[in-house]
Amino acid sequence: MAFSGDSSSSSIPRWDVFLSFRGKDTRKNFTAHLYAALRREGIHTFMDDKLRTGEEISPALVKAIEESEISIIVLSKNYTSSRWCLDELMKILECRKTRRQKVLPLFYDVDPSC
Repeated sequence: MAFSGDSSSSSIPRWDVFLSFRGKDTRKNFTAHLYAALRREGIHTFMDDKLRTGEEISPALVKAIEESEISIIVLSKNYTSSRWCLDELMKILECRKTRRQKVLPLFYDVDPSC
């Protein structure tokens, strides 16, 4: 699938799926299992597996978001308390608008009706 909109990167996605998640909530359980299942099915999935404490998301992470066809956001209890997660979310929503990237929210251990 080709993205529309202006971009300095290629119009062919490098990644099928970008996983956005709060590491301390889901990295070693739900997200790790989701990542493994997607990979088993041949879905080229980006999961940032490095722990960071910085204030800004890295250029490589921004590029991975831009080069993904779909973003899956694992919304957990502490997702919105992370500046890093919120920065990722802003970039994902920008790509949804400018590149028609598909965005799928998954609610993990939270009530989506609240």
